Amino acid sequence: MPEGNVTSVKNFFIVGFPGLHSNYYGIVSAVMLFVYVCILLGNGIFLTLFVREQKLHKPMYYIIINLVACDVLFSTTTLPKIIARYWFNDGVISFLGCFIQMYFVHYFALTNAFILAVMAFDRYVAVCNPLRYTNIINDSTIMILCFASWLMAQPCVLFPTIRAYPLPYCAANTIIQCYCDHATITKLACIDRTSYAMPAFILAMVVFLVPLAFILFSYFSIMMEVLRISTTQGRLKTLSTCSSQLIIIALFFLPRCFKHMAPYIGISFSADIEILIIMLYSLLPPMINPLIYCLRTKDMKEILAKSLARSAFLHVEKKRVDMSCSSIN
Repeated sequence: MPEGNVTSVKNFFIVGFPGLHSNYYGIVSAVMLFVYVCILLGNGIFLTLFVREQKLHKPMYYIIINLVACDVLFSTTTLPKIIARYWFNDGVISFLGCFIQMYFVHYFALTNAFILAVMAFDRYVAVCNPLRYTNIINDSTIMILCFASWLMAQPCVLFPTIRAYPLPYCAANTIIQCYCDHATITKLACIDRTSYAMPAFILAMVVFLVPLAFILFSYFSIMMEVLRISTTQGRLKTLSTCSSQLIIIALFFLPRCFKHMAPYIGISFSADIEILIIMLYSLLPPMINPLIYCLRTKDMKEILAKSLARSAFLHVEKKRVDMSCSSIN
């Protein structure tokens, strides 16, 4: 390697939105902090209810718990640093720290995609093979599939990370993004990155499209099965069992497909708009998913209703006791 291409960069600086005026840094950091708190609170509530309520210990909710873990870990990997960038003007991240963040950003996103494929498989069996559902889908099966999802994502992400790390970084160190990702970091390398970027892009497309293709096949089969149901009520009831999962899957995949397909259909974005789209599809699902889990599933709605009724009863009882004590005094 020529001397001029030896890595001299010790730190990277996360810029975030390049066109954002400093007057708006406080607002942006407050919004991101609000999103992070909502993600932690919403997913934390679901996790608490899952641990407390034996009724939720079902295959479908084991899948959701894995999605909760992915959402919280992804958000925790990305948001604190960009919040610090705008709140304290601290966008510096170490060279090694940037690659560690890059690995986990892609790892949790890919694991999420695989687990969504597991969710689609669960719904496919439930609708297309209902009589065999309990034989095929059980706690052990789902745990194995979810564990395999976490396991399979590792080499898919580790390979491009290991290839990108030793590249020479000897000039620019500003990251025009809200977190370290492979495409943004390798652009800063001091060599022609084609031989590195193309294999990484192909790998990313393969591991992204394989679970998406399986999900599309699963829901196409479900729709074909629904059309065979003779009554409208039966069709709606069957679709309702898949609606929440379909919303979660759509929130994860559709914006990503739009972003990657936009250049090929003649749509271009400014750097700020592109980063905004990336942040929306990265952070909107983790924030909205808990609402979908809680409001679109029968078990969760019943448990939440009981919890609210119990809280209201305890509040009334406490108020009554306080009034009795004050009257005695």
